[in-house]
Amino acid sequence: MRRIFLKANWENLIMANYAIDPLLLLPYLPNGVELDFYHNKTYVSLVGFMFKNTSLFDIPIPFFGSFEEINLRFYVRKVQDRKIKKGVVFINETVPFKIVAFLANKLFKEHYISIPTSSSINIQENKMIQYNWKLNGKWNTILVSSEKEKYKIEPSTIEEFIFERYFGFTKLNHKLTQEYRINHPNWMTNKIISAEVKCDFENMYGKPFAYLNDSMPDSVLLAEGSSVSVNWERYQF
Repeated sequence: MRRIFLKANWENLIMANYAIDPLLLLPYLPNGVELDFYHNKTYVSLVGFMFKNTSLFDIPIPFFGSFEEINLRFYVRKVQDRKIKKGVVFINETVPFKIVAFLANKLFKEHYISIPTSSSINIQENKMIQYNWKLNGKWNTILVSSEKEKYKIEPSTIEEFIFERYFGFTKLNHKLTQEYRINHPNWMTNKIISAEVKCDFENMYGKPFAYLNDSMPDSVLLAEGSSVSVNWERYQF
């Protein structure tokens, strides 16, 4: 019987996507999976979203159940029994609560840090979504303006490549990898009107990503989000 560890709503997901030299990602690549490419490019995504109404094993978490998360992730695939599992690897995940970061790191060997965050979500004629996080006394920001109308994600688009991911892979060491399943319906997307990213990639994520400080994202996407669940079972290989 499948056990659900975590349930939550992931809402208003901004993803700023940067084409990146694949060699920069090899130190972070878990054993047993391979980089995934879209039109011969591999991407990292700076992601901001709302994590809301969180429960563990169907028990709501008081006080710490809703918060902003900002993460940096890239895209991988695992070929198993002639099937392809499309997944993500997180370089870093940022939340405002130390207890959330501690539990994620302790239980599942993730890469969470805790720093101040804030957000602004204004939905009127258009949607205005903004996420902020404070590092070394300076605020970083990712924000978008988008249309309210929702669209289905079309096959073979960058939206499908970025959003349709149902597995997470964690590098435990140079030999061992942990795999887990993420469950959610197909997400709807909104057409972006404008976007802005102000991020100190070097201080947040290390020198390999410093050049992104002065780079424009190749694309910025917004997903409506949905309820999400994460299976308790984690497989090592």
